[in-house]
Amino acid sequence: MNYTEAVDYIETIPKFTVKHPPEHTRELLSRLGNPQEGIKIIHVAGTNGKGSVCAYLNAMLLAGGKKTGLFTSPHLVRINERFQINGEDVSDEQFLNAFLKVEKAAKEYEAEGEGHPSYFETLFLMGMLIFKEAGVEYLVMETGLGGRLDATNVVEKPLACIITSISRDHTEYLGDTLEAIAGEKAGIIKAGVPVIYDASQPGPASVIAAKAKEMGSPAWPMEPSFYEMKTQSREGITFTFAYPGGEKAELAIPYVAKYQMMNASLAFYTMHILQDVHDIPKNVLAEGLSKIKWPCRMEMAAPGVIIDGGHNPQCVDALAAALESLYPGRKLIFLSGVLADKDWHSMFRRVLPLAKAFVAVTPDSPRALPAAELAAWLAQFSIPVSVQETLDQGVDTALALAGPEDVICAWGSLYSVGEIRHHLGLC
Repeated sequence: MNYTEAVDYIETIPKFTVKHPPEHTRELLSRLGNPQEGIKIIHVAGTNGKGSVCAYLNAMLLAGGKKTGLFTSPHLVRINERFQINGEDVSDEQFLNAFLKVEKAAKEYEAEGEGHPSYFETLFLMGMLIFKEAGVEYLVMETGLGGRLDATNVVEKPLACIITSISRDHTEYLGDTLEAIAGEKAGIIKAGVPVIYDASQPGPASVIAAKAKEMGSPAWPMEPSFYEMKTQSREGITFTFAYPGGEKAELAIPYVAKYQMMNASLAFYTMHILQDVHDIPKNVLAEGLSKIKWPCRMEMAAPGVIIDGGHNPQCVDALAAALESLYPGRKLIFLSGVLADKDWHSMFRRVLPLAKAFVAVTPDSPRALPAAELAAWLAQFSIPVSVQETLDQGVDTALALAGPEDVICAWGSLYSVGEIRHHLGLC
C-alpha cells in the first residue's frame, strides 16, 4: 500500500465502523507499545480557540529550543497537517509507516471480534507512533469532538489540561446547554494535574471548577481582566498580561481579533505555571507568541483578503466584531459556504449589516448546505448574491467583484477556507 492508498482508506473508515469506548483505544495503544508514554503532553479541549491555543503553546516551546509534536484537527488541505514535528507537517513516508503499523494492530484486534478503530482513533494512534518515533520531548495535543470520551483522553498524566471557551456546537453529542458541554470538555481533567481554563462564562466556569475540585486538580481560571489591549492594527495586537499577584508581561500576537488575547493568555499562563518543567525564559516565551503561524484564524491572507474558519455563531460573532473594529462603516464582500447542520441562519444574520455582496459556495462535504439554498435565503435581504458551486469558482468570482478599495472575507468552515487558501496559492 502506498501513501495515497492509505489516505483513501482512512477517508472510508467512517463508512464501516463506529466510535469506541476508551478501553478500545487503550488496548490498541498497548499493542503498539504504548508510544504515548515518556512524552510530556499538554492536553487542550474546548469549543472555540483550542487549535489556536495549541499553536501558541507549540510556538513558545519551539522558541525555547524544545523538540515538539503538535496534534490538531481538522486539516485544511492535506491530512498530514494534523501531525507536526518542530512546526513542520510530517512526511508522507512517516505517515504511511505509522498507518501500516496501526492497521496491522487493528486487523489483529478485529480478528478477535473487536471493531476497527474509528477515523479519529486511527489518526490518534498514528500520531502517538509518529511522535514517539521522532523522539519529540513535548506534545501539544488537541481533543477531537468532545473530551470525556475522546480518544485523546486515554493519556493518563499530562503536564497540564487547558479548556478554552465553550459554546453550543455538536449539541447532538455533547448536550444542549453550555454547562452540559462544559461537563464533557472537563472530562479531560486528571487527578492532580493543573487545569487552566477560560473563566469568562460563569456557567461553564463553575462546572470546570467543580470538576477540578472533585479531581483534586489545581485550577487556574483565566479572567478577561488579566489582559488589556494596547494597540490593534492590521498587523496584529499588542497587550499587557497581568499575572495574579501584580507582575506584568508585554505581549504581541500577529492576529487582529480581540478573542485571540484570551487564547494567547491561556497558553502563556500555562507556560508560566509549567516554568519549572520547561525552564524557558519569559522573554523567549513572549517572542514565541509573536512569531506564531496558524492559518485561517482572521488571517490577512493577501491585500484585501481575510480568511477565517468561523463555523458557529460564537465564532462568527467574534469575526464580525473584529471586522467592525478594523473597517468601521465599511461594507465587505463575503465568500461563504457552510454545513447544513450548523446554526447558519444565526451566523449569516450577524454579518448581514456588514455585507456589500455575498458569494455563496457549496463546501465539499456530504453535510454541505447547497449554495443555491443559501442564496435563496439571503435573497430576502436585498443584498446581491452570486451562486458558485465550487470553491475555486467562488474565489475567482469574489476577486472579480472586488474593486481596489474592497475587502473580501472568506469564512464558513475550516475545510472550505483551507481550500480557498490553497486556491490563492498560500499552501
